[in-house]
Amino acid sequence: MGNSHKRVKLEMQINLRYWFVSVIAIGALLIGGCTTPQATSSQASPTSPANEATAVVTTQASNPVFANLPRLEGKATVVMTVKGSPITIEVDGTDAPITAGNFVDLVQQGVYDGLVFHRVIREPQPFVVQGGDPQGKDPNFPVGDLGTGSFIDSTGQPRYIPLEIKPQGAETPVYSKTLKTAGVSQAPVLQHKRGAVAMARSQFPDSASAQFYFALADLPFLDGDYAVFGNVTQGMDVVDKIQQGDRIESAKVTSGADNLKKS
Repeated sequence: MGNSHKRVKLEMQINLRYWFVSVIAIGALLIGGCTTPQATSSQASPTSPANEATAVVTTQASNPVFANLPRLEGKATVVMTVKGSPITIEVDGTDAPITAGNFVDLVQQGVYDGLVFHRVIREPQPFVVQGGDPQGKDPNFPVGDLGTGSFIDSTGQPRYIPLEIKPQGAETPVYSKTLKTAGVSQAPVLQHKRGAVAMARSQFPDSASAQFYFALADLPFLDGDYAVFGNVTQGMDVVDKIQQGDRIESAKVTSGADNLKKS
């Protein structure tokens, strides 16, 4: 009886800790700011489980809000240098074409060069390293105030991309909705495994812009809510050593640049 009571108590403590970490995690990935991205008008509604994996789709062609966004048709490799050491990222445009295309396009424009990793969470357990706020280009901008910035395009307006998550077994991604909101029960193709690279966003699904994060551990409770678009293939030891305030010295597309398509 005593052992059973101890076991139940231990399980409750583990569950409580997991819940606590999850709450911190979700809050940490939300980017701040007062700007609300333009709402989309062609979002599909949830459908029946029979074809749930493919029905909730907003395509780039059918949604004028996203029509001019870059796409990556295939894969690309990006090498990011931090403190003199390379981090090699495989960017997956096959399963996340808009999210991957946005990232590769920003890399090619030099947007990430010199930007700061403003959020690093390793306690109470490894979580994420987050960076990519364009405001960090200014060396006088306080690191503690980063986390609200978006990429401003040539029109002088922020570029936002849709939440893009492809369920397993689906031909196309679900756009502008979390999988739960879309009524999809399948797990995503691209999951939050250790080394995953994904986009940070605000509470609005279509609010990701330039900020991204590396997953420092398997984070399955984020699957279906945030868009993974690649993974670290080499240099995870470099990611593990990143501290708040470290800068991206450079980011370069080393292969797959021809797969980037712009309207």
